[in-house]
Amino acid sequence: MRLGAAAGRYFRRDQQEHRVVIGKDTRLSGYMLENALTAGFTSTGMNVLLLGPMPTPAVGFLTHSMRADVGVMISASHNPAYDNGIKFFGPDGFKLSDDAEVEIERLLNEGVELCAPQNIGRAKRIDDALGRYVEYAKTTFPNALRLDGMRVVLDCANGAAYKAAPAILWELGAEVIPVGVTPNGHNINDNCGSTSTALAAAKVREVRANLGICLDGDADRIIILDENGNVADGDQIMALMAKSWKRDGRLNGDTLVATVMSNLGMENHLRDNGIHLERTAVGDRYVVESMRKNGFNLGGEQSGHIVMTDYATTGDGLLAGLQFMKEMVETGKKASELAQVFTPVPQILRNVRYTAGKAPLDSDQVQAAIAAGEKALEGDGRLLIRKSGTEPLIRVMGEANDQAKLDEVITSICLAVQSAAS
Repeated sequence: MRLGAAAGRYFRRDQQEHRVVIGKDTRLSGYMLENALTAGFTSTGMNVLLLGPMPTPAVGFLTHSMRADVGVMISASHNPAYDNGIKFFGPDGFKLSDDAEVEIERLLNEGVELCAPQNIGRAKRIDDALGRYVEYAKTTFPNALRLDGMRVVLDCANGAAYKAAPAILWELGAEVIPVGVTPNGHNINDNCGSTSTALAAAKVREVRANLGICLDGDADRIIILDENGNVADGDQIMALMAKSWKRDGRLNGDTLVATVMSNLGMENHLRDNGIHLERTAVGDRYVVESMRKNGFNLGGEQSGHIVMTDYATTGDGLLAGLQFMKEMVETGKKASELAQVFTPVPQILRNVRYTAGKAPLDSDQVQAAIAAGEKALEGDGRLLIRKSGTEPLIRVMGEANDQAKLDEVITSICLAVQSAAS
């Protein structure tokens, strides 16, 4: 409630009517946070428009479409149901800058002056919000094409897209075999979705689908499965789209924006095809910031955030899936022929959980292990060790052509982190 009041005061800078749109995923705690945020916003005079369960990219779209001053998505994305979080969008539909979030945090900590009782805002549910997004999403797929004859296994992770995504694909002509579309407040991302693809892969093979699409809990990321159930991650999808868009003259600056997590194999392949890879810090917001600053229109993350600023203000898993299926329809190729664009350099990513309050990366033992690993891989690979932005985890990632050496280095660093984290 205090956060809603702080954000309301930040965006309501005059006496004109102001509005905020609030969407959420399917977590049980979403109802509690939705009501608390509504109380906070209305206490500062903001009118609240409640969207209900809605993909994150739909909130970005509707924030701008409905001329709102701010948009809010209540979601912890790919995290388990017991987590939850809050994402803010500015009036342009893009996520807020770090500076804006710092100012809202200042107001949260200091407290804000509430409006007079006669000036509090109103709250209203928007019943057709989902339909607005469904209709918009279909416009990103060429009018001349249909998905007739395409059998698609669609895993919605029991999350925010459980209604919208099947409707969009069906209306474009696909035969949809849905999984992960029975949310109960507790089963979001539970052995399903983009972080757990085994369920969808088995269904793809069972029904002999043309492909599988796995979304995460708030539907801003995607993993593709080919007709054999094999995984294509965000790097493979981005590489396919970058080459296709460059061929069609649509890739601004002949550049793809991705994070430091993306595979070296992709970078090498893109370079060989005349495409520059611009790397950013981890996080789709940093990808978008680079895209907007430099005028690029395609970017994303290995984890499956695919950002297409021609169509959306943030990652949109389903719109990326439509772009992949567009390639299938236009080329007549199977998913397996399109999904393995480059040969990845061997990459290992391991997560080490640490106790709250600990700072294992500050340990001399950990720093020594990292330094030794960098020396061992010098000239043959790279390391990236960082804290997770959403969980108490240290993510230890490395790439090298010599996989045995890489495994030895990663194991050594993980053991050092475990020792410092206990």
